[in-house]
Amino acid sequence: MSDELLSEIESLVGRDRGLSLALSRIVGHFRADSGTIHLLGPDGMLHLRAATPGIPQAVLEAVETVPVGKGMAGLAVERNQPVDACNIQTDTSGDVRPGARATGLRGSIVVPIRRQAAAVGALGVANYKERTFDEPEIALLITLGRLLAAAAQ
Repeated sequence: MSDELLSEIESLVGRDRGLSLALSRIVGHFRADSGTIHLLGPDGMLHLRAATPGIPQAVLEAVETVPVGKGMAGLAVERNQPVDACNIQTDTSGDVRPGARATGLRGSIVVPIRRQAAAVGALGVANYKERTFDEPEIALLITLGRLLAAAAQ
């Protein structure tokens, strides 16, 4: 199943609306409820390039542009490693921003989208229930992120 998913995502990235279609497929594969893709722009900020339906408009506006180092997406890029929370509603790590809590989501993970070793964006998936992503799931998300890097500038 993973090879089929990887092939499908790779073929979608170069198409019109490809990131949105790829994100939808990734969220479905992980049986998640929500997802986002942010890519670094020439201004050094993360720009929202795809989001699943159902994310409140106020939250979308808040995450349209994210500084590196802020929120889960910004931290994943700054640290160049996954950032996760079993329950973002009760997380006390400091990694979760108030806007993330406004979604009502709980179990989430954001992995860096990497071109070679450099983080060029962030892929996030989340669930309404508590969830911890296991090592094989994290590895697959990181691999998917590498495929999404083809869409980065």
